[in-house]
Amino acid sequence: MVAVPALADVKQGVDAYGRGEYRKAIEEWRPAANAGDADAQFNMGQAYTLGRGVPVDLPMATSWFRKAALQGHFEAETKYGLVLFDQGKHNEAAPWLEKAAKRGEPRAELIFGTMLFNGDGVEKDWPRAYAFLVRSAAAGMPNASEVQAKMDTMIPTDQRQRGLELARQYEAEAQRPQLPPEISGQGNVATIRGTDLPPSSYDPSVERKPEIIAMRPERPAAKPRAVPPSEAAVRTPAPPPAASGRGGWRVQLGAFGDPGNARKLGGQIGGRFPGASVTYVKAGALTRVMVGPYGSRAAAVAACGSVKPCVPVSE
Repeated sequence: MVAVPALADVKQGVDAYGRGEYRKAIEEWRPAANAGDADAQFNMGQAYTLGRGVPVDLPMATSWFRKAALQGHFEAETKYGLVLFDQGKHNEAAPWLEKAAKRGEPRAELIFGTMLFNGDGVEKDWPRAYAFLVRSAAAGMPNASEVQAKMDTMIPTDQRQRGLELARQYEAEAQRPQLPPEISGQGNVATIRGTDLPPSSYDPSVERKPEIIAMRPERPAAKPRAVPPSEAAVRTPAPPPAASGRGGWRVQLGAFGDPGNARKLGGQIGGRFPGASVTYVKAGALTRVMVGPYGSRAAAVAACGSVKPCVPVSE
């Protein structure tokens, strides 16, 4: 009985945010967030990150993300891990990024996989590193193909084969209905998938982006050396323009009776909608997974791309 008003407040805040009424959205979300609603806490973190209705305040945003992440909010776990990584707190970021990577979040797979390859904040594990990079590249994550290509030249064949087996296992655990050919083994494993998607959004207000560096394998008689940045450094490109905050359209990815399943879906494919925000809207007994806003139906249809199901919805 206590949770019902909070859920209503969160939905009203989402509606206000979609209309560009950011201060009103904050007024709706703050009491629910203080009362412990994870969706409201995540939304508050997003608002403080982007400066929507409140001043940009990254420490405050991080605090809200952490509160939601501790409650198992999938997007908050991803965001909190990325923020910690960007702050150089790689040891603290690792467990959160690992959770997101196991769920199939492409950005987390790219960063955590590279951490595993380098032994950066975690114990070095090349098969697992390769597994996550293969999944990230198969999802079309920018730069993942380039990093995987570097790993192809450095990781022995037997360890790469083990990585492909792990990738299939992770995909099965994520309950994806159809495996990409790069993972299923039906395609040409030696062919590196190209990236045809725009750069993924990270944290627009954070100027310094995480630097992904693939290091060459150590030689027994020599100390490890880092490859010069010109050879191995891969920087995340600048984020694309954000989706219109005043748009009248969103896309619906599904509706679930269990809010946890809704968050699971959003965590798995939210990264495929650069510049947009994933929100969860209560509709009776169901929780709808929504992404946007977009300025027109055409923009919403274009955002869906190959994602199915994905239905443009007018607000």
